Amino acid sequence: MVAWRPSWLAKGRGEAAAGEGRNGGREIRRRRGENGEIRGRRLKPGAEYAYATSFLAKLLVHLAMEKSLSLRIRTKAPTTSERGDGRENTTDNGVQDYQEDETEQEEPLSPFARLYHTPCLNSCIVVILGFVTTVDVDVLKAHFAKYLSQHRRFSSKLEFDTENGKKPRWVLTKVNLDDHVIIPDVDPDTKNLDRFIEDYATDLSNKPFDLSKPLWEFHVLKIRTSNAEAIGFFRVHHSLGDGMSLLALTLSMSRKSSNPDEFPSIPTPIRKIRKSGDGGPYRYLVALWSMLQLIWNTLVGFTLQLATIFFLKDTVTPLRSGKVDERSPKRIAYRLVSLDDIKFVKNEMNTTINDVIVGLTNAALSRYLHDVCEEGSIRAKRVFHMKKLRLRGIVAVNVREAITIQDLVDVVEKGSKCKWGNVAGCILIPFHVNTEKEPLEYVRRAKLLIDRKKLSLEAKLSYYVVAGGVKLLCLKMIAAIMYRVLCNTTLMFSNVVGPVEEIDFCGHRVAYIAPTARNGSGHPPGLVMHLMSYMNKMSVAVCANEDLIPDPHKLLDDFEQSLDLMKKAAVQRKPNRKGQF
Repeated sequence: MVAWRPSWLAKGRGEAAAGEGRNGGREIRRRRGENGEIRGRRLKPGAEYAYATSFLAKLLVHLAMEKSLSLRIRTKAPTTSERGDGRENTTDNGVQDYQEDETEQEEPLSPFARLYHTPCLNSCIVVILGFVTTVDVDVLKAHFAKYLSQHRRFSSKLEFDTENGKKPRWVLTKVNLDDHVIIPDVDPDTKNLDRFIEDYATDLSNKPFDLSKPLWEFHVLKIRTSNAEAIGFFRVHHSLGDGMSLLALTLSMSRKSSNPDEFPSIPTPIRKIRKSGDGGPYRYLVALWSMLQLIWNTLVGFTLQLATIFFLKDTVTPLRSGKVDERSPKRIAYRLVSLDDIKFVKNEMNTTINDVIVGLTNAALSRYLHDVCEEGSIRAKRVFHMKKLRLRGIVAVNVREAITIQDLVDVVEKGSKCKWGNVAGCILIPFHVNTEKEPLEYVRRAKLLIDRKKLSLEAKLSYYVVAGGVKLLCLKMIAAIMYRVLCNTTLMFSNVVGPVEEIDFCGHRVAYIAPTARNGSGHPPGLVMHLMSYMNKMSVAVCANEDLIPDPHKLLDDFEQSLDLMKKAAVQRKPNRKGQF
């Protein structure tokens, strides 16, 4: 019987001869010569340990490569051409049918997908789509059968088989679109339909998922509101992907309204390309200073995150109670504001849209806290000493490499540069809570803060620490750490860049897009804000704890009023004698 061994063990130096070594049993490396005689040389004392270590290292690398290859082969879904039988994945009745072996259907969960299924971080995403025309359900199902059949996440169910010692995994299954595309009956005499849409989104976010089928649903309400002729709700569990992944899926299922053959376009950041001779002899000093700033900002940001885990807490305000009540419900509300006004303030202040959005959020939170404190019994405390308040937000940041529109469209296919899933880190942003006399001062402060965060690796470091901690440490430990960060901060915040022109989603023209997320009833933080741009509009959606924020529309009103004040202040700006504002 011949024992198996890797081919690289016998490369270059011939076959090693059996037998004991000379000189007191010391090992001798031997090789056979051309005439068959045994040649060899004596190893130095202790060299056998070096050879043994090298052998074990190469063996482990070889086994790891084979394990990775076998896992890749097992998780790959065969296409029609690979099966060779001409069968498609979708049947005539809209049911996606997979006939692979059981080993080919399984795929393990990513670290972040496992986190989002823990009790304290269980989250779902609800995207509200307003349509210009009524929705044809048959056309919608046909597009879902065409595009979602290519994506494993939306064609797999989650299985927890802890009794047999298996980890949670995705398993390909038959997808019946009738179970995922839902058309509820709506009372035609319903009043205040805009409020009814928010109530319906709130009920969807509080409803648990059925684990016997893929974790997504699309609800269609054939009602007319002030901004749309019909409403769609795309409900997805957060373990399937983050905002960038869902944006990629939406773009792959959409086309430009002006040209049905082209994909939608989204603005990409413009990177300045410096020439090799720019900066003169001082460019090395500038590069060294930038590197030192990068290291310092990263250390400061990550240290504050560690301090938040252990002892650093935000001040108790009407936005944060400091206590967790599992029975506290959460409510969703959204508002559409003018993106052109935000761009006007951006151009006048020579900043970015993100700077203006952070400044607007800061101004809205300051106005809300000031009004609530003035109306309540805590007025005698001089509005909490608002200048001394510690109020911070957790901002989700995409840590993928620079991507193009084609990378987003190809994310559902193998070999795309854009990773699918939850690939986002987080940074902590402090908000300066104060009623500024100059509205544009909020934007100036936000620009200084965002510039420091841009020159930092805080987001990437937090992503890799969490992902590595789930793999190397205990899942419950990492979930408890992230939950503690949520408990010690006030709000979560994110901004997603959407298409710049009108699009058709699954053959239906879209009026607006408003995404939001819910992280469990009663779970912190008490306020979650999501913003997304689309054409000349910006949707602002909040998910608020009703015990803390009984009327989230008051916060949205403050956001809209802050934008109006900033626009008026930008119009009234006058240059000084030097031509500066």
